[in-house]
Amino acid sequence: MTHSTAPDTKSDGIGRRRRSLVFAICCVAVMVAMMDISIVNIALPSIRRDLDTTISGLQWTVDAYTLVLASFVVLAGSIADRVGRRRIFLVGLTLFGIGSVLCGLAPSIEGLVAARALQAVGATMLTPVALAIITTTYPDPGERAKAIGTFGSITGLALAAGPILGGVLVDSLSWRAIFWINVPILAVAILGTVLYVPESRAARTRRFDPVGQVLSIVLLGSLVYAIIESRWLGWTSPVILALLAVAVLSLLGILLYEPRRTDPLFELRLFRSAPFSGALLMALLALCAFQGFLFVTTQYLQDVRGLAALAAGLCLLPVGGLIALLSPFAGKLVASRGPRLPLVIAGAALILGGAASLWLEPDTPLVAVLATYLLFGAFLGLVNPPITNTAVAGMPRSMAGVAASLISTGRQTGTTLGVAIAGTIVGSSLANGRHAYTIAEHGVWWLILVLGIGIVVLGLVANGRWAKGTAERAVELFEEVDRGADVRPAEVRR
Repeated sequence: MTHSTAPDTKSDGIGRRRRSLVFAICCVAVMVAMMDISIVNIALPSIRRDLDTTISGLQWTVDAYTLVLASFVVLAGSIADRVGRRRIFLVGLTLFGIGSVLCGLAPSIEGLVAARALQAVGATMLTPVALAIITTTYPDPGERAKAIGTFGSITGLALAAGPILGGVLVDSLSWRAIFWINVPILAVAILGTVLYVPESRAARTRRFDPVGQVLSIVLLGSLVYAIIESRWLGWTSPVILALLAVAVLSLLGILLYEPRRTDPLFELRLFRSAPFSGALLMALLALCAFQGFLFVTTQYLQDVRGLAALAAGLCLLPVGGLIALLSPFAGKLVASRGPRLPLVIAGAALILGGAASLWLEPDTPLVAVLATYLLFGAFLGLVNPPITNTAVAGMPRSMAGVAASLISTGRQTGTTLGVAIAGTIVGSSLANGRHAYTIAEHGVWWLILVLGIGIVVLGLVANGRWAKGTAERAVELFEEVDRGADVRPAEVRR
Protein backbone atom coordinates (compact mmCIF):
# COMPACT_ATOMS: atom_id res chain seq x y z
CA MET A 1 0.00 0.00 0.00
CA THR A 2 1.13 3.52 -0.80
CA HIS A 3 0.96 6.33 1.71
CA SER A 4 1.45 10.00 1.04
CA THR A 5 4.15 11.51 3.18
CA ALA A 6 2.92 15.07 2.72
CA PRO A 7 0.55 16.46 5.29
CA ASP A 8 -3.06 17.15 4.43
CA THR A 9 -2.91 20.19 2.19
CA LYS A 10 -5.33 22.59 3.82
CA SER A 11 -6.41 26.14 3.37
CA ASP A 12 -5.55 27.27 6.88
CA GLY A 13 -3.56 30.26 5.65
CA ILE A 14 -6.04 31.83 3.25
CA GLY A 15 -7.93 34.96 4.15
CA ARG A 16 -11.56 35.32 5.13
CA ARG A 17 -12.58 36.77 1.75
CA ARG A 18 -11.07 33.90 -0.18
CA ARG A 19 -12.61 31.36 2.20
CA SER A 20 -15.99 32.93 1.50
CA LEU A 21 -15.39 32.72 -2.24
CA VAL A 22 -14.38 29.06 -1.99
CA PHE A 23 -17.50 28.36 0.06
CA ALA A 24 -19.72 30.18 -2.46
CA ILE A 25 -18.23 28.29 -5.43
CA CYS A 26 -18.77 24.95 -3.71
CA CYS A 27 -22.34 25.86 -2.82
CA VAL A 28 -23.20 27.01 -6.35
CA ALA A 29 -21.83 23.82 -7.89
CA VAL A 30 -23.67 21.60 -5.44
CA MET A 31 -26.89 23.60 -5.81
CA VAL A 32 -26.88 22.87 -9.55
CA ALA A 33 -26.15 19.17 -8.99
CA MET A 34 -28.80 18.77 -6.29
CA MET A 35 -31.36 20.90 -8.09
CA ASP A 36 -31.15 18.60 -11.09
CA ILE A 37 -32.55 15.82 -8.91
CA SER A 38 -35.78 17.71 -8.25
CA ILE A 39 -36.06 20.16 -11.15
CA VAL A 40 -36.79 17.32 -13.54
CA ASN A 41 -39.85 16.30 -11.51
CA ILE A 42 -41.86 19.36 -12.57
CA ALA A 43 -41.03 18.60 -16.21
CA LEU A 44 -42.11 14.94 -16.10
CA PRO A 45 -45.60 15.48 -17.58
CA SER A 46 -44.10 17.53 -20.44
CA ILE A 47 -41.38 14.93 -21.02
CA ARG A 48 -43.99 12.17 -21.07
CA ARG A 49 -46.04 13.96 -23.74
CA ASP A 50 -43.09 15.16 -25.83
CA LEU A 51 -41.13 11.88 -25.85
CA ASP A 52 -44.21 9.62 -25.64
CA THR A 53 -42.96 7.58 -22.69
CA THR A 54 -44.48 5.58 -19.84
CA ILE A 55 -44.35 5.94 -16.05
CA SER A 56 -41.37 3.55 -16.11
CA GLY A 57 -39.56 5.91 -18.49
CA LEU A 58 -40.22 8.80 -16.13
CA GLN A 59 -38.89 6.81 -13.18
CA TRP A 60 -35.67 6.06 -15.06
CA THR A 61 -35.34 9.73 -16.08
CA VAL A 62 -34.97 10.56 -12.40
CA ASP A 63 -33.30 7.36 -11.21
CA ALA A 64 -30.63 7.13 -13.93
CA TYR A 65 -29.19 10.26 -12.30
CA THR A 66 -29.53 9.29 -8.67
CA LEU A 67 -28.52 5.66 -9.23
CA VAL A 68 -25.17 6.67 -10.75
CA LEU A 69 -24.70 9.17 -7.95
CA ALA A 70 -25.30 6.53 -5.30
CA SER A 71 -23.05 4.00 -7.05
CA PHE A 72 -19.98 6.14 -7.70
CA VAL A 73 -19.99 8.96 -5.17
CA VAL A 74 -17.82 7.06 -2.67
CA LEU A 75 -15.27 6.30 -5.37
CA ALA A 76 -15.19 9.96 -6.42
CA GLY A 77 -14.59 11.09 -2.85
CA SER A 78 -11.72 8.68 -2.28
CA ILE A 79 -10.11 9.53 -5.65
CA ALA A 80 -10.35 13.23 -4.78
CA ASP A 81 -8.62 12.57 -1.45
CA ARG A 82 -5.78 10.92 -3.38
CA VAL A 83 -5.23 12.96 -6.57
CA GLY A 84 -6.55 16.33 -5.42
CA ARG A 85 -10.00 17.64 -4.55
CA ARG A 86 -9.75 20.76 -6.72
CA ARG A 87 -8.71 18.70 -9.75
CA ILE A 88 -11.58 16.22 -9.40
CA PHE A 89 -14.01 19.07 -8.71
CA LEU A 90 -13.08 20.66 -12.05
CA VAL A 91 -13.53 17.36 -13.90
CA GLY A 92 -16.95 16.98 -12.29
CA LEU A 93 -18.06 20.46 -13.33
CA THR A 94 -16.99 19.80 -16.93
CA LEU A 95 -18.72 16.41 -17.23
CA PHE A 96 -21.87 17.79 -15.66
CA GLY A 97 -21.94 20.58 -18.23
CA ILE A 98 -21.50 18.18 -21.15
CA GLY A 99 -24.25 15.93 -19.79
CA SER A 100 -26.57 18.92 -19.40
CA VAL A 101 -26.12 19.91 -23.06
CA LEU A 102 -26.85 16.34 -24.19
CA CYS A 103 -29.97 16.18 -21.99
CA GLY A 104 -31.28 19.32 -23.66
CA LEU A 105 -30.71 17.78 -27.10
CA ALA A 106 -32.07 14.27 -26.31
CA PRO A 107 -34.32 13.01 -29.16
CA SER A 108 -35.84 10.11 -27.17
CA ILE A 109 -36.38 8.87 -23.64
CA GLU A 110 -33.47 6.46 -24.07
CA GLY A 111 -31.18 9.32 -25.09
CA LEU A 112 -32.38 11.41 -22.16
CA VAL A 113 -31.76 8.61 -19.66
CA ALA A 114 -28.24 8.06 -21.05
CA ALA A 115 -27.42 11.79 -20.88
CA ARG A 116 -28.76 11.94 -17.32
CA ALA A 117 -26.36 9.15 -16.39
CA LEU A 118 -23.44 11.18 -17.83
CA GLN A 119 -24.62 14.21 -15.88
CA ALA A 120 -24.56 12.09 -12.75
CA VAL A 121 -20.97 10.95 -13.35
CA GLY A 122 -19.99 14.61 -13.09
CA ALA A 123 -22.25 15.16 -10.09
CA THR A 124 -20.51 12.36 -8.16
CA MET A 125 -17.41 14.57 -8.20
CA LEU A 126 -19.20 17.63 -6.85
CA THR A 127 -21.20 17.03 -3.67
CA PRO A 128 -18.77 14.97 -1.52
CA VAL A 129 -15.71 16.75 -2.89
CA ALA A 130 -17.21 20.18 -2.20
CA LEU A 131 -17.93 19.17 1.39
CA ALA A 132 -14.35 17.93 1.80
CA ILE A 133 -13.02 21.20 0.34
CA ILE A 134 -15.15 23.18 2.79
CA THR A 135 -14.00 21.01 5.70
CA THR A 136 -10.34 21.70 4.93
CA THR A 137 -10.95 25.39 4.13
CA TYR A 138 -12.23 26.15 7.64
CA PRO A 139 -9.62 24.99 10.19
CA ASP A 140 -11.48 26.49 13.16
CA PRO A 141 -13.98 23.91 14.51
CA GLY A 142 -16.66 26.54 15.25
CA GLU A 143 -16.45 28.15 11.81
CA ARG A 144 -16.32 24.73 10.20
CA ALA A 145 -19.49 23.59 11.99
CA LYS A 146 -21.36 26.72 10.84
CA ALA A 147 -20.10 26.30 7.27
CA ILE A 148 -21.10 22.63 7.16
CA GLY A 149 -24.52 23.46 8.58
CA THR A 150 -25.09 26.17 5.99
CA PHE A 151 -23.87 23.83 3.26
CA GLY A 152 -26.37 21.19 4.38
CA SER A 153 -29.19 23.72 4.34
CA ILE A 154 -28.28 24.81 0.82
CA THR A 155 -28.51 21.19 -0.30
CA GLY A 156 -32.08 21.04 0.97
CA LEU A 157 -32.95 24.43 -0.47
CA ALA A 158 -31.70 23.35 -3.90
CA LEU A 159 -33.97 20.29 -3.83
CA ALA A 160 -36.98 22.44 -3.00
CA ALA A 161 -36.14 25.26 -5.42
CA GLY A 162 -35.84 22.87 -8.37
CA PRO A 163 -39.57 22.50 -9.09
CA ILE A 164 -40.14 26.26 -8.83
CA LEU A 165 -37.40 27.17 -11.29
CA GLY A 166 -38.39 24.21 -13.44
CA GLY A 167 -41.98 25.44 -13.65
CA VAL A 168 -40.84 28.83 -14.91
CA LEU A 169 -38.56 27.30 -17.55
CA VAL A 170 -41.00 24.62 -18.74
CA ASP A 171 -43.88 27.08 -19.17
CA SER A 172 -41.87 29.93 -20.68
CA LEU A 173 -39.48 27.88 -22.86
CA SER A 174 -39.41 24.07 -22.82
CA TRP A 175 -38.53 21.17 -20.56
CA ARG A 176 -35.16 21.15 -22.33
CA ALA A 177 -34.36 24.55 -20.80
CA ILE A 178 -34.07 23.01 -17.33
CA PHE A 179 -30.83 21.43 -18.55
CA TRP A 180 -29.49 24.24 -20.72
CA ILE A 181 -29.61 26.71 -17.82
CA ASN A 182 -26.86 24.72 -16.10
CA VAL A 183 -24.24 25.56 -18.73
CA PRO A 184 -23.53 29.27 -17.97
CA ILE A 185 -23.67 28.62 -14.22
CA LEU A 186 -21.14 25.81 -14.53
CA ALA A 187 -18.87 27.96 -16.69
CA VAL A 188 -18.72 30.57 -13.91
CA ALA A 189 -18.08 27.84 -11.30
CA ILE A 190 -15.21 26.42 -13.38
CA LEU A 191 -13.59 29.85 -13.69
CA GLY A 192 -14.01 30.51 -9.96
CA THR A 193 -12.50 27.12 -9.09
CA VAL A 194 -9.45 27.77 -11.26
CA LEU A 195 -8.91 31.20 -9.70
CA TYR A 196 -9.74 30.72 -6.03
CA VAL A 197 -10.07 27.11 -4.84
CA PRO A 198 -6.79 25.77 -3.39
CA GLU A 199 -5.74 22.18 -3.95
CA SER A 200 -5.99 19.75 -1.05
CA ARG A 201 -5.42 16.06 -0.49
CA ALA A 202 -5.82 13.66 2.39
CA ALA A 203 -2.72 12.98 4.47
CA ARG A 204 -3.30 9.29 3.96
CA THR A 205 -4.21 8.02 0.48
CA ARG A 206 -6.46 5.05 -0.22
CA ARG A 207 -6.15 2.28 -2.79
CA PHE A 208 -8.79 1.61 -5.45
CA ASP A 209 -11.26 -1.14 -4.51
CA PRO A 210 -12.65 -2.60 -7.77
CA VAL A 211 -14.49 -5.48 -6.07
CA GLY A 212 -16.28 -3.16 -3.66
CA GLN A 213 -17.18 -0.80 -6.51
CA VAL A 214 -18.67 -3.60 -8.63
CA LEU A 215 -20.61 -4.99 -5.66
CA SER A 216 -22.11 -1.57 -4.89
CA ILE A 217 -23.22 -1.05 -8.50
CA VAL A 218 -24.75 -4.52 -8.71
CA LEU A 219 -26.51 -4.08 -5.35
CA LEU A 220 -28.14 -0.75 -6.13
CA GLY A 221 -28.79 -1.44 -9.81
CA SER A 222 -30.50 -4.79 -9.26
CA LEU A 223 -32.58 -3.48 -6.35
CA VAL A 224 -33.82 -0.38 -8.17
CA TYR A 225 -34.49 -2.27 -11.41
CA ALA A 226 -36.50 -4.87 -9.49
CA ILE A 227 -38.63 -2.20 -7.78
CA ILE A 228 -39.34 -0.23 -10.96
CA GLU A 229 -40.09 -3.21 -13.20
CA SER A 230 -42.06 -5.15 -10.57
CA ARG A 231 -45.10 -3.10 -11.55
CA TRP A 232 -45.13 -4.77 -14.97
CA LEU A 233 -43.52 -8.15 -14.28
CA GLY A 234 -44.93 -8.83 -10.80
CA TRP A 235 -43.03 -9.54 -7.59
CA THR A 236 -43.20 -13.31 -8.16
CA SER A 237 -41.63 -13.05 -11.61
CA PRO A 238 -38.42 -15.12 -11.94
CA VAL A 239 -36.66 -12.00 -13.22
CA ILE A 240 -37.64 -9.92 -10.18
CA LEU A 241 -36.83 -12.71 -7.73
CA ALA A 242 -33.43 -13.23 -9.38
CA LEU A 243 -32.67 -9.49 -9.17
CA LEU A 244 -33.58 -9.41 -5.47
CA ALA A 245 -31.39 -12.46 -4.85
CA VAL A 246 -28.49 -10.73 -6.61
CA ALA A 247 -29.02 -7.63 -4.44
CA VAL A 248 -28.92 -9.73 -1.24
CA LEU A 249 -25.79 -11.59 -2.36
CA SER A 250 -24.09 -8.31 -3.28
CA LEU A 251 -24.85 -6.89 0.17
CA LEU A 252 -23.43 -10.01 1.82
CA GLY A 253 -20.37 -9.70 -0.41
CA ILE A 254 -19.81 -6.13 0.77
CA LEU A 255 -20.20 -7.09 4.43
CA LEU A 256 -17.81 -10.05 4.13
CA TYR A 257 -15.21 -8.66 1.72
CA GLU A 258 -14.81 -5.00 2.67
CA PRO A 259 -13.58 -5.53 6.27
CA ARG A 260 -10.72 -7.66 4.88
CA ARG A 261 -9.28 -4.79 2.86
CA THR A 262 -6.82 -2.28 4.23
CA ASP A 263 -8.51 0.48 2.22
CA PRO A 264 -12.08 -0.58 1.48
CA LEU A 265 -14.40 1.44 -0.73
CA PHE A 266 -17.00 1.21 2.02
CA GLU A 267 -15.14 2.08 5.20
CA LEU A 268 -17.33 -0.06 7.45
CA ARG A 269 -15.30 0.97 10.51
CA LEU A 270 -17.04 4.34 10.27
CA PHE A 271 -20.22 2.58 11.30
CA ARG A 272 -18.73 1.94 14.73
CA SER A 273 -19.78 5.55 15.34
CA ALA A 274 -23.47 5.51 16.21
CA PRO A 275 -23.94 9.18 15.23
CA PHE A 276 -22.44 8.50 11.80
CA SER A 277 -24.54 5.35 11.29
CA GLY A 278 -27.65 7.18 12.40
CA ALA A 279 -26.89 10.13 10.13
CA LEU A 280 -26.51 7.87 7.11
CA LEU A 281 -29.77 6.03 7.81
CA MET A 282 -31.60 9.30 8.41
CA ALA A 283 -30.20 10.72 5.16
CA LEU A 284 -31.57 7.68 3.32
CA LEU A 285 -34.99 7.87 5.00
CA ALA A 286 -35.28 11.64 4.61
CA LEU A 287 -34.50 11.76 0.91
CA CYS A 288 -36.61 8.69 0.20
CA ALA A 289 -39.56 10.49 1.80
CA PHE A 290 -38.97 13.86 0.16
CA GLN A 291 -38.34 12.49 -3.34
CA GLY A 292 -41.42 10.27 -3.08
CA PHE A 293 -43.37 13.38 -2.10
CA LEU A 294 -42.01 15.34 -5.08
CA PHE A 295 -42.59 12.55 -7.60
CA VAL A 296 -46.29 12.12 -6.82
CA THR A 297 -46.99 15.77 -5.98
CA THR A 298 -45.79 17.29 -9.26
CA GLN A 299 -48.06 14.90 -11.15
CA TYR A 300 -50.93 15.49 -8.72
CA LEU A 301 -50.75 19.24 -9.26
CA GLN A 302 -50.49 19.06 -13.06
CA ASP A 303 -52.32 15.90 -14.13
CA VAL A 304 -54.94 15.67 -11.37
CA ARG A 305 -55.64 19.34 -10.63
CA GLY A 306 -54.85 20.55 -14.16
CA LEU A 307 -52.34 23.24 -13.19
CA ALA A 308 -49.67 24.53 -15.58
CA ALA A 309 -46.03 23.74 -14.79
CA LEU A 310 -45.38 27.26 -13.48
CA ALA A 311 -48.45 27.20 -11.24
CA ALA A 312 -47.44 23.77 -9.95
CA GLY A 313 -43.95 25.05 -9.22
CA LEU A 314 -45.36 28.03 -7.35
CA CYS A 315 -47.48 25.68 -5.26
CA LEU A 316 -44.22 24.24 -3.98
CA LEU A 317 -42.99 27.71 -3.01
CA PRO A 318 -44.06 27.17 0.63
CA VAL A 319 -41.68 24.22 0.74
CA GLY A 320 -38.75 26.25 -0.58
CA GLY A 321 -39.64 29.24 1.58
CA LEU A 322 -39.67 27.25 4.80
CA ILE A 323 -36.41 25.53 3.91
CA ALA A 324 -34.78 28.91 3.34
CA LEU A 325 -36.19 30.19 6.63
CA LEU A 326 -35.53 27.17 8.82
CA SER A 327 -32.23 25.81 7.51
CA PRO A 328 -30.02 28.60 8.95
CA PHE A 329 -31.96 28.35 12.21
CA ALA A 330 -31.39 24.59 12.25
CA GLY A 331 -27.66 25.14 11.71
CA LYS A 332 -27.50 27.52 14.66
CA LEU A 333 -29.58 25.14 16.76
CA VAL A 334 -27.16 22.31 16.01
CA ALA A 335 -24.20 24.52 16.99
CA SER A 336 -25.80 25.58 20.28
CA ARG A 337 -27.85 22.56 21.41
CA GLY A 338 -26.79 19.64 19.23
CA PRO A 339 -28.60 17.76 16.47
CA ARG A 340 -31.20 15.84 18.50
CA LEU A 341 -33.89 18.56 18.80
CA PRO A 342 -34.05 19.61 15.13
CA LEU A 343 -34.05 15.95 14.03
CA VAL A 344 -36.98 15.06 16.29
CA ILE A 345 -38.96 18.12 15.16
CA ALA A 346 -38.19 17.31 11.51
CA GLY A 347 -39.37 13.73 11.92
CA ALA A 348 -42.56 14.90 13.64
CA ALA A 349 -43.25 17.33 10.77
CA LEU A 350 -42.82 14.48 8.27
CA ILE A 351 -45.22 12.28 10.22
CA LEU A 352 -47.83 15.05 10.23
CA GLY A 353 -47.24 15.76 6.54
CA GLY A 354 -47.80 12.13 5.58
CA ALA A 355 -50.93 11.90 7.75
CA ALA A 356 -52.41 15.17 6.43
CA SER A 357 -51.76 14.14 2.82
CA LEU A 358 -54.05 11.13 3.25
CA TRP A 359 -56.97 13.58 3.15
CA LEU A 360 -56.03 15.22 -0.16
CA GLU A 361 -58.52 14.78 -3.00
CA PRO A 362 -58.65 16.14 -6.57
CA ASP A 363 -60.86 19.03 -5.41
CA THR A 364 -59.36 19.72 -1.99
CA PRO A 365 -59.15 23.53 -1.53
CA LEU A 366 -55.74 24.71 -2.69
CA VAL A 367 -55.17 26.53 0.61
CA ALA A 368 -55.40 23.21 2.46
CA VAL A 369 -53.02 21.60 -0.03
CA LEU A 370 -50.45 24.37 0.46
CA ALA A 371 -50.78 24.13 4.23
CA THR A 372 -49.94 20.44 3.99
CA TYR A 373 -46.88 21.24 1.91
CA LEU A 374 -45.65 23.54 4.69
CA LEU A 375 -45.07 20.46 6.83
CA PHE A 376 -42.75 18.99 4.20
CA GLY A 377 -40.88 22.29 3.97
CA ALA A 378 -40.41 22.34 7.75
CA PHE A 379 -39.18 18.76 7.60
CA LEU A 380 -36.51 19.31 4.95
CA GLY A 381 -35.45 22.66 6.38
CA LEU A 382 -34.71 21.11 9.75
CA VAL A 383 -33.35 17.69 8.79
CA ASN A 384 -30.40 18.41 6.48
CA PRO A 385 -28.08 20.57 8.65
CA PRO A 386 -28.01 18.18 11.64
CA ILE A 387 -27.48 15.15 9.39
CA THR A 388 -24.54 16.74 7.57
CA ASN A 389 -22.95 18.09 10.73
CA THR A 390 -23.37 14.83 12.65
CA ALA A 391 -21.79 12.81 9.86
CA VAL A 392 -18.69 14.91 9.21
CA ALA A 393 -17.95 17.27 12.08
CA GLY A 394 -16.58 14.64 14.46
CA MET A 395 -14.49 12.75 11.92
CA PRO A 396 -10.72 13.14 11.48
CA ARG A 397 -9.76 15.13 8.37
CA SER A 398 -8.19 12.11 6.72
CA MET A 399 -11.67 10.56 6.54
CA ALA A 400 -13.54 13.70 5.45
CA GLY A 401 -13.92 12.65 1.83
CA VAL A 402 -14.96 9.08 2.63
CA ALA A 403 -17.43 10.09 5.34
CA ALA A 404 -19.00 12.79 3.16
CA SER A 405 -19.20 10.36 0.25
CA LEU A 406 -20.99 7.72 2.30
CA ILE A 407 -23.56 10.26 3.49
CA SER A 408 -24.06 11.38 -0.12
CA THR A 409 -24.51 7.73 -1.05
CA GLY A 410 -27.19 7.45 1.62
CA ARG A 411 -28.97 10.53 0.30
CA GLN A 412 -28.84 9.40 -3.33
CA THR A 413 -29.87 5.87 -2.46
CA GLY A 414 -32.84 7.31 -0.60
CA THR A 415 -33.70 9.54 -3.54
CA THR A 416 -33.46 6.64 -5.98
CA LEU A 417 -35.60 4.37 -3.83
CA GLY A 418 -38.13 7.16 -3.21
CA VAL A 419 -38.79 7.56 -6.93
CA ALA A 420 -38.74 3.82 -7.61
CA ILE A 421 -41.13 2.99 -4.79
CA ALA A 422 -43.49 5.95 -5.29
CA GLY A 423 -43.70 5.33 -9.05
CA THR A 424 -44.41 1.66 -8.45
CA ILE A 425 -47.16 2.46 -5.92
CA VAL A 426 -49.05 4.94 -8.11
CA GLY A 427 -48.19 3.07 -11.33
CA SER A 428 -50.60 3.79 -14.19
CA SER A 429 -53.43 4.88 -11.90
CA LEU A 430 -53.74 8.20 -13.76
CA ALA A 431 -55.20 6.30 -16.71
CA ASN A 432 -58.14 5.38 -14.45
CA GLY A 433 -58.97 8.96 -13.52
CA ARG A 434 -58.14 11.64 -10.97
CA HIS A 435 -59.72 9.89 -7.99
CA ALA A 436 -57.90 6.65 -8.75
CA TYR A 437 -54.58 8.51 -8.59
CA THR A 438 -55.28 10.13 -5.22
CA ILE A 439 -56.34 6.77 -3.81
CA ALA A 440 -53.14 5.17 -5.13
CA GLU A 441 -51.16 7.99 -3.50
CA HIS A 442 -52.27 6.80 -0.06
CA GLY A 443 -49.62 4.08 -0.17
CA VAL A 444 -46.95 6.76 -0.63
CA TRP A 445 -48.31 8.85 2.25
CA TRP A 446 -48.36 5.86 4.62
CA LEU A 447 -44.76 5.09 3.65
CA ILE A 448 -43.73 8.68 4.36
CA LEU A 449 -45.45 8.57 7.74
CA VAL A 450 -43.46 5.45 8.71
CA LEU A 451 -40.22 7.04 7.50
CA GLY A 452 -40.94 10.03 9.74
CA ILE A 453 -41.25 7.71 12.74
CA GLY A 454 -37.90 6.19 11.81
CA ILE A 455 -36.22 9.61 11.76
CA VAL A 456 -37.60 10.50 15.19
CA VAL A 457 -36.34 7.24 16.70
CA LEU A 458 -32.90 7.54 15.09
CA GLY A 459 -32.63 11.20 16.07
CA LEU A 460 -33.10 10.23 19.70
CA VAL A 461 -30.95 7.09 19.76
CA ALA A 462 -28.02 8.28 17.63
CA ASN A 463 -27.36 11.46 19.60
CA GLY A 464 -27.35 10.31 23.22
CA ARG A 465 -24.46 9.86 25.62
CA TRP A 466 -23.84 6.26 24.54
CA ALA A 467 -23.77 7.28 20.88
CA LYS A 468 -21.24 10.05 21.55
CA GLY A 469 -19.00 7.53 23.27
CA THR A 470 -19.01 5.31 20.18
CA ALA A 471 -18.04 8.32 18.04
CA GLU A 472 -15.07 9.11 20.29
CA ARG A 473 -13.88 5.50 20.08
CA ALA A 474 -14.22 5.55 16.29
CA VAL A 475 -12.08 8.68 16.05
CA GLU A 476 -9.42 7.04 18.24
CA LEU A 477 -9.51 4.02 15.94
CA PHE A 478 -8.84 6.11 12.84
CA GLU A 479 -6.06 7.99 14.60
CA GLU A 480 -4.39 4.60 15.08
CA VAL A 481 -4.97 3.81 11.40
CA ASP A 482 -3.41 7.14 10.38
CA ARG A 483 -0.36 6.26 12.45
CA GLY A 484 -0.04 3.06 10.39
CA ALA A 485 -1.41 0.51 12.83
CA ASP A 486 -3.45 -2.39 11.40
CA VAL A 487 -6.47 -2.57 13.68
CA ARG A 488 -8.25 -5.36 11.84
CA PRO A 489 -8.70 -8.74 13.53
CA ALA A 490 -5.66 -10.98 13.11
CA GLU A 491 -7.53 -13.58 11.03
CA VAL A 492 -8.37 -11.06 8.29
CA ARG A 493 -5.07 -9.15 8.08
CA ARG A 494 -3.08 -9.56 4.93
